[in-house]
Amino acid sequence: MVDEQARRGGGRGPGRPREERVTRAVLEAVVALVAEQGMGAVTMDAVAARAGVSKPSMYRRWPTKQDLVIAAAEWRVGPLSVPDMGDFRAELRAVLTARLEAYRMPGVDRLLAGVIAAAAEAGSERGAYGEYTARVTGEMRNIVERGIVRGDVRPDVDVDATVTLVASSLVFRMVAEQRMPDERLVDSVVDLVGRAVGAAP
Repeated sequence: MVDEQARRGGGRGPGRPREERVTRAVLEAVVALVAEQGMGAVTMDAVAARAGVSKPSMYRRWPTKQDLVIAAAEWRVGPLSVPDMGDFRAELRAVLTARLEAYRMPGVDRLLAGVIAAAAEAGSERGAYGEYTARVTGEMRNIVERGIVRGDVRPDVDVDATVTLVASSLVFRMVAEQRMPDERLVDSVVDLVGRAVGAAP
């Protein structure tokens, strides 16, 4: 007698682990290609061959190269969550330190440079990039707003400008100046931003 679960397809095993393996293989392939050869090497054909997956399976997840590169950048840098430490400067340092560690990984400099270049070329079609930057800077925005509520960040501070300054500091050093950011830069940014937006005692 045929088992009911097998009859319904349960005998094939869960699909999610396989999907996760495909996703990881593809994103790893993007990062490796960028690290080894630069953004120009990233094509759907090259990524599919490197990852050992079919192009249709890629297109179902990432309809365009833009989607694929954004996904790889976000995956490589990783999510960020900073708990309430009761102090804006401590939380700011936690953000910058976490990003510093991520940016030191092979290929991240070229990957982020590619994302920035592609965003500049997108013209008015920047929806995906806008959503991407909102996600990667979201925790810093939370920290500034939390500091305002807590009282150690000025209530009149420009939240957007503060988030931009913090997010761009390490990236500009790495991509535009082509120098790897370090702890000294983190210390300087914490001091400068902390003094600029900190509430008076």
